[in-house]
Amino acid sequence: MNLHEYQAKELFRAHQIPVPRGILARTPGEALAACEALGGSRWVIKAQVYSGGRGKAGGVVVANRAEEVSGAADRLLGRRLVTYQSGAEGLPVESLLVEEPTEIARELYLSLLVERASERYLFMASASGGMDIERVAAEMPERILLVRVHPAVGLQPYQVRRLGFGLGLEGGQIKALGGLMEGLYRLFNDSDASLVEINPLVVTAAGDLVALDAKVNLDDNALYRQRRLAELRDPTQEDSREAEARMHDLNYISLDGNIGCMVNGAGLAMATMDLVKLHGGAPANFLDVGGGATAARVAEAFKLILSDPKVEAVLVNIFGGIVRCDLIAEGIIQAVREVRVGVPVVVRLEGTNAEQGLRMLAESGLPVATASSLGEAADKAVAAASRGLASAEGVA
Repeated sequence: MNLHEYQAKELFRAHQIPVPRGILARTPGEALAACEALGGSRWVIKAQVYSGGRGKAGGVVVANRAEEVSGAADRLLGRRLVTYQSGAEGLPVESLLVEEPTEIARELYLSLLVERASERYLFMASASGGMDIERVAAEMPERILLVRVHPAVGLQPYQVRRLGFGLGLEGGQIKALGGLMEGLYRLFNDSDASLVEINPLVVTAAGDLVALDAKVNLDDNALYRQRRLAELRDPTQEDSREAEARMHDLNYISLDGNIGCMVNGAGLAMATMDLVKLHGGAPANFLDVGGGATAARVAEAFKLILSDPKVEAVLVNIFGGIVRCDLIAEGIIQAVREVRVGVPVVVRLEGTNAEQGLRMLAESGLPVATASSLGEAADKAVAAASRGLASAEGVA
């Protein structure tokens, strides 16, 4: 789960991480009132969307007069902002963060995440802040500084000094960096975050460190114990199908292909998508119904896949361990009968009650093809999708 910048900065303030003064505005009038409350004669207007690259897309405006504030608010509010991260449809702008300007001397980068391979917290830093950090890592990897923190030991002073010297900081700035990193470390743990990022972390003209931007991603699996933060979710910023999937306890991610995939288990989902690609197709989604799927949940998952207009074939690949294959078959039959299916459906069932499930599908009278192996299923689905609305029955 993502947070808006203004929400992330509220968490930063609560953990003593310095950020510019700012006020949220949802109308042009509120934006003008925010400028008056902040004072001064110059303000920064920032569109609040779940995406990076806002500045290049026109989502960050520096205003020197009240008329410019009003004009920026009129242009941004109610429109969809298209950035390199948002996709072609863009994201709706429903609020603005109005901030006081910061005199910038240098721009740095700092983030904290979990590195699963080393089972450590990982601080990443770079003196090339304000840039696309992925591009920096790919083209100039020597500019990325890494510090791994053992969870049983915590952040150590020598690790702060290592990053501070690597970033070209000195004196009191390294002490300030230590306080900032400690704040990020506490925030990360207190919030069950998966990523906390500051880009840019600026050195001001006065030599202070200030988080000019703030990004916080929360671990969805821990939201049950982060009720207050979970309430901050903004469904307007998310794919509508992904939001609907959460309501049914489904793990769904929309992709760009034309073959809908329904599986149980993340590993099986990855393998299924790999086989689809290997056979020349492209997955339209990642959909995991989980180990405790019911017929009703499978039916909702099937409807969700079919609601995507890009889908030209559906591949169901279920290994029955905890979940029984006859329940999967029941859910597929229920969904196909309730929804007018105009695309081929290929099903591969293996495991608990697989024979019973396949028999149910065969006796249902529905146009559903079956496969005995994942390779055969992927081959049938790809071939069927290439023929558009042709039936999957009889595909070689």
